Amino acid sequence: MDVNQTKQEHLLALKVMRLTKPTLFTNLPVTCEGRDLPGDLFGQLMKEDPSTIKGAETLMLGEMLTLPQNFGNIFLGETFSSYISVHNDSNQVVKDILVKADLQTSSQRLNLSASNSAVAELKPECCIDDVIHHEVKEIGTHILVCAVSYTTQYGEKLYFRKFFKFQVLKPLDVKTKFYNAESDLSSVTDEVFLEAQIQNITTSPMFMEKVSLEPSLMYNVTELNMVTDGEEGESTFGKMSYLQPLDTRQYLYCLKPKPEYAEKAGVIKGVTVIGKLDIVWKTNLGERGRLQTSQLQRMAPGYGDIRLSMEVIPDTVNLEEPFDIICKITNCSERTMDLVLEMCNTRSIHWCGVSGRQLGKLSPGAFLSLPLTLLASVQGLQSISGLRLTDTFLKRTYEYDDVAQVCVVCPYISNES
Repeated sequence: MDVNQTKQEHLLALKVMRLTKPTLFTNLPVTCEGRDLPGDLFGQLMKEDPSTIKGAETLMLGEMLTLPQNFGNIFLGETFSSYISVHNDSNQVVKDILVKADLQTSSQRLNLSASNSAVAELKPECCIDDVIHHEVKEIGTHILVCAVSYTTQYGEKLYFRKFFKFQVLKPLDVKTKFYNAESDLSSVTDEVFLEAQIQNITTSPMFMEKVSLEPSLMYNVTELNMVTDGEEGESTFGKMSYLQPLDTRQYLYCLKPKPEYAEKAGVIKGVTVIGKLDIVWKTNLGERGRLQTSQLQRMAPGYGDIRLSMEVIPDTVNLEEPFDIICKITNCSERTMDLVLEMCNTRSIHWCGVSGRQLGKLSPGAFLSLPLTLLASVQGLQSISGLRLTDTFLKRTYEYDDVAQVCVVCPYISNES
């Protein structure tokens, strides 16, 4: 919409039109029964209407397309395209014509002109055409400023400009959630699951062409939105990935720290950058939009001064038979520790070996693998508990219970049919 009116008559006329896909022309069918007064008049008129579908005149959608009548809705992530035409309405030859197009946002002013050089002359009834493109990256009020300067044949320099104001709307509502997964058998830092909820807040359906997660340098990502059937995978949302207005879709990703970062316990602490979502969609007639979120961050879980995890542990063990495990002890503090290991028996789990033995000094960020032997005296799913680590420097004891679980079975009972 033009919000600035020229105060004097100019030799040149400026016209600006947004370039968008046309829309399907819709009819409002009017019908009546055969015994009503109009009879078959309405039906005959609809058959003669060139915009209706032959044989299906009562459908609202027709076979024609409608050109945009205004700037319409512009959404974040879409490409704004506009056609600019400067026409010489006079009978004079105009010289040194310079057309400049700027886009003013709430934070910056962008030059969208394809060329900043002036046109030497423009004869009567001739025009200068230009097409500008801009990928919209901000929401809110945008103002397209088109300025024209020229020189008349008498040497008078004239200048005018027009303003076109439009709003950029938000097409999607994106919400993210992080879930920390404890991996007792992993020798590296735990995996992170990211759930992304994407809602279509426009008034028309979208075809979701791509929704991917670009991880940061610290992580590798695995997409969990496919169902594997043999060698081929199919999307969990089906073959036609449409998102209707106000519908929400959930995407799931698994992030695992790279080995060079995961082996260092002190690296992944506090707030860490996970990555960013890259979303590509298409609207009714193939208009493409793309949206990238800012860097997603999460608070890494705290493990205290010492972290104890399981590197090797069997799933199933026999009743009253010793079995071996390997524990990984990592110093997550910023000081050297002198550790002593104590093993306390529980009702169902008994430790084999010497309790109270010295493990030696462990520097910051370092770890050690500790093989241990246990014996289970009760059947069923049993928790491994009773480990105590004492730092002799600070006289501080760290207790570890329910660090893992094993299934205890009796090998003397056979399944007889």
